[in-house]
Amino acid sequence: KRNRAITARRQHLKSVMLQIAATELEKEESRRESEKQNYLSEHCPPLHIPGSMSEVQELCKQLHAKIDAAEEEKYDMEVKVQKSSKELEDMNQKLFDLRGKFKRPPLRRVRMSADAMLKALLGSKHKVCMDLRANLKQVKKEDTEKERDLRDVGDWRKNIEEKSGMEGRKKMFESES
Repeated sequence: KRNRAITARRQHLKSVMLQIAATELEKEESRRESEKQNYLSEHCPPLHIPGSMSEVQELCKQLHAKIDAAEEEKYDMEVKVQKSSKELEDMNQKLFDLRGKFKRPPLRRVRMSADAMLKALLGSKHKVCMDLRANLKQVKKEDTEKERDLRDVGDWRKNIEEKSGMEGRKKMFESES
């Protein structure tokens, strides 16, 4: 019985909290709407369209001036945001440096030749050809004494047949002395 009462109480409290939250959301939404209306009435007065052409031209000039001012303000804000985001990145980098933990950027495998990479980095300035194989030296293979001896020896089977038996041993002793 007690568990049922506790669960019922929890359910009741939960429903009351949800009702309060819903009313708070409605109040917040109405407050935002009223703030929006106040801002629009303050910054955007009602438009009066004049009858003559010169008055219309004057109104257009005023609207263009307001648009220019708004664009300048927008640009200034964007520059401030970019500057502050760059400062944040620098501060984060300094923080990582001070901690001694370096965040490794995710590396991607790039399949690109050296020429393509230089062209991507330098753009139209790239005129040098990076053919690495063309820059290598030509190396001629020199005959060493061991290789000459191996070539002179020839087939190993013939040598074994010649050295087998007493005649072969005699030849070995004769060649050594």
